[in-house]
Amino acid sequence: MTEATSEANRLATVFGGSGFLGRHIVRALARKGWRIRVAVRRPDLAAFLMPLGGVGQIQPVQANLRFPDSIAAALEGANAAVNATGVKAERGAQTYQAVHVEGARALARAALSAGVATYVHVSGIGADAKSASPYIASKALGEEATREMFPEALVMRPSVVFGPEDDFFNRFGALACYLPVLPLLAGGETRLQPVYAGDVGLAVAATLSGLAKRGATYELGGPKIMTLREAAELALRAINRRRLLVGVPLAPSRWIAASSQFASRATFGLFPNLLTTTRDQVDLLAADNIVSAEAEAEGRVLRGLGVAAESAEAIIPSYLVRFRRTGQYEVQRSA
Repeated sequence: MTEATSEANRLATVFGGSGFLGRHIVRALARKGWRIRVAVRRPDLAAFLMPLGGVGQIQPVQANLRFPDSIAAALEGANAAVNATGVKAERGAQTYQAVHVEGARALARAALSAGVATYVHVSGIGADAKSASPYIASKALGEEATREMFPEALVMRPSVVFGPEDDFFNRFGALACYLPVLPLLAGGETRLQPVYAGDVGLAVAATLSGLAKRGATYELGGPKIMTLREAAELALRAINRRRLLVGVPLAPSRWIAASSQFASRATFGLFPNLLTTTRDQVDLLAADNIVSAEAEAEGRVLRGLGVAAESAEAIIPSYLVRFRRTGQYEVQRSA
């Protein structure tokens, strides 16, 4: 059920709304009473979002970052807009530069021209324009391009995002079903602050409701800081499995990632996705991915937006249960 709020009958356009994080943003906005236009390249594949709201509340529309006219059409009449687009790996025309930088620039420019009152750009903690990683650098350059076009834009920087469709805890669960040993890339001691996708959605909804400081950058992290090793242990406890965890130093981790990417390309995508890791994913683990002390002190965190962060311990058992030996019946069988 949607809430009766001041947002009722206001229109928000969410670019990338059918993605892992975008769908949680759409859900949060729908519950706040917003009318939502989900701008995606394939609107026929976004129809699953429509039941998240009332009849006619959520409308998928076609838009492509490379075609300004389609962006303008998606923003027509919108009070607010969110850029939740992104790619994890480059493929064809979907490059980091095209999506994270030029795409971000095009969206921000169009939002300003359309008279959008509030514009939110979703980035990530760790974005650094000086990084040797094209992915990490593109995230920071996208923030700069957004601010250049739309100075009062709000930037959301989440840490590792988890939820039912994530590629983080789910990967540990899936690997544990097949491997006796789980490798922890970059040594396994990198500190992370996993944040629930639903909480990021609530943060964006709060931002569109006017609870955020204009032009500010918010860093979104969960209630607990953990190492990659501790995250793997948490996933293993949730699925009642025991596996040996082995830390792999940064240099060998990059070699493993490069090898898996080569295998995927050489086999035209037949190499298992579960075993494919990108160099950029490894580079993200080269430094801690947690909320900064400055953001905490200034209230540019979930708490400052009125969101009480959910813990990974409370959420992941509900969707990792499928990796238990007998699925959801494991508890009943062993009771």
